[in-house]
Amino acid sequence: MASTTTTEPWLMENGAVKGLSRETRHGHGHGRTAHNMSSSSLRKKSDMTLVSKVPCRLLRKFLANVQEVILGTKLFVLFPAIPLAIIAHHYGFSRPWVFGLSLLGLTPLAERISFLTEQIAYYTGPTVGGLLNATCGNATELIIAIFALIQHKVDVVKYSLLGSILSNLLLVLGTSLLCGGIANISKEQKFDRKQADVNVIILLLALLCHVLPLMFHYVGESAAVTAKATLDLSRASCIVMLVMYLAYLAFQLWTHRQFFEAQEEEDGDDVAEEETPVIGFWSGFAWLVGMTAVIALLSEYVVGTIESASESWGLSVSFISIILLPIVGNAAEHAGAVIFAFKNKLDISLGVALGSATQIAMFVVPLSVIVAWILGIKMDLNFNLLETSSLALSIIVTAFTLQDGTSHYMKGFVLLLCYVVIGACFFISRTPTGKFSFIITFTIVSV
Repeated sequence: MASTTTTEPWLMENGAVKGLSRETRHGHGHGRTAHNMSSSSLRKKSDMTLVSKVPCRLLRKFLANVQEVILGTKLFVLFPAIPLAIIAHHYGFSRPWVFGLSLLGLTPLAERISFLTEQIAYYTGPTVGGLLNATCGNATELIIAIFALIQHKVDVVKYSLLGSILSNLLLVLGTSLLCGGIANISKEQKFDRKQADVNVIILLLALLCHVLPLMFHYVGESAAVTAKATLDLSRASCIVMLVMYLAYLAFQLWTHRQFFEAQEEEDGDDVAEEETPVIGFWSGFAWLVGMTAVIALLSEYVVGTIESASESWGLSVSFISIILLPIVGNAAEHAGAVIFAFKNKLDISLGVALGSATQIAMFVVPLSVIVAWILGIKMDLNFNLLETSSLALSIIVTAFTLQDGTSHYMKGFVLLLCYVVIGACFFISRTPTGKFSFIITFTIVSV
């Protein structure tokens, strides 16, 4: 009990200490998800010695929050890219510079969103915290998709979301298995297949919802006849996908929660140190809202300048959207997955890669179609033959890779090479931006 009497000033909210019992932290099931664990690997412990000497309580509390939120990550060196992107935009700098700086600025923000949702979860409990994490886990992709839809850039939405799924299944998972296999080459790495099986089955359902509109488009007598039917089928499929995602959340947060909780008891590494919140509830909520607003601003810059960056760098929009955006935007989460693979904690790495892919495929993609429907924009699930084939083969290869519950570096190497081949395919692809969207719009109008 004596330990509860020593409190830090920066853990106070509204003038009162926000104490947390052991039951609140653990007994009520605050099992940390793989996403939380992965992001925590990039955090660093803050030294509050100087902050604690500030005499003014409000100023001390503010500086402590800044210390934890801004400087409490190993990626804090990228935060200057945010004001630089804003300055570059308002003072008419070259648009590719705005694109590059905005992309760099999004990298630490994605990791900080995960940190803030975890902090809020300490106060709200595991269920609300899990729902918040499920909603904000891929906030960057969702916000970029919404701004692209507002600007009628349907192809950018499809490319970026497809790229996020491919990067999680092939790049993140492949790098994790490769690095983990090399670091633990003397022993066989094992993981719990139950979580992987659930995610793979759901991804196959998502693939079915993408393949059927594509097949429906090709088996029809003409594009003009099948275009509207393809759009209607896509919207109906999106409703099914969202229902499946709600069932997945119930499965993950309530009925089979033990499948998805990350294991923390090994080795006593710094993961176990994150047992108490470092900021208050309302402070965390305010920071979460503020950082989401900054993500929205930078996402608008990214969407508005992607064509200029494509022309200036000599890269196709499809390559930038499918390869560069997911790599840079989710670099923090990806790095965390690889770090835990090095520590022979593949369950966490798989939870990050498969969990993100499932969330994007079953939540962000169908929600984008529904939002486009509300905005009067005709977006369907027909991602073209090349893109859908890449998605199908990636899911199938991943399913075969994880089927026996063991891993070695060769499996990761194969996944990485698959990603390299797909990247090379889109690198040489020069499909004009908006061409596919124009064809669909034209044929639907002609009906």
